[in-house]
Amino acid sequence: MESATLPDPCLYDSAQLEEVIADMARRAAQLLSGHERVAVIGVLRRGAPLAERLTAALVTQYRLAPPLRLDLSIKRYADDLTLLHPETQFTENAAHASLDLAGYALLVVDDVLYTGHSLLRAVEYLARKQPAAIYAAMLADRHVTRLPLHADVVGLHLQVAPPDIVECHVPPYEAEFKIVLRKPAAH
Repeated sequence: MESATLPDPCLYDSAQLEEVIADMARRAAQLLSGHERVAVIGVLRRGAPLAERLTAALVTQYRLAPPLRLDLSIKRYADDLTLLHPETQFTENAAHASLDLAGYALLVVDDVLYTGHSLLRAVEYLARKQPAAIYAAMLADRHVTRLPLHADVVGLHLQVAPPDIVECHVPPYEAEFKIVLRKPAAH
């Protein structure tokens, strides 16, 4: 008799996540309120569409002037959290090389804060641009970072065992906006 594979449990659905994004935008607006120049920076892949969602909410709901929008290509793990590179890989967009961010308040957006390596690489790169401030916004924080980093704006605080995978499904990369918990395959 074959055992049926159960679907991965959905921790948060689209409606719940829209409320989370709205709350994150409220808190990000408070952080950014005293700054004249703001940039919202998504970490590719899923941090980019999340940065778009946050930016839209900041502009429409909190009347923030449309910020500069950038995305950074930083990669260490595959979507299933298998290690792709022993060191976090950063690929600079040629258009960003001469970008002057001095005096800007930067909001770095990503889907999950796990070990902290991607966030550290983003902060290292952006700090060389001499911004006035760098803030981090994460849809989910697993609270298992191995580096002395934190997110200033956290949508969800998840206490999930390290072998389990918090999978953020974010359009356009997935059809539905949701977070699922995936158990690693038993060997």
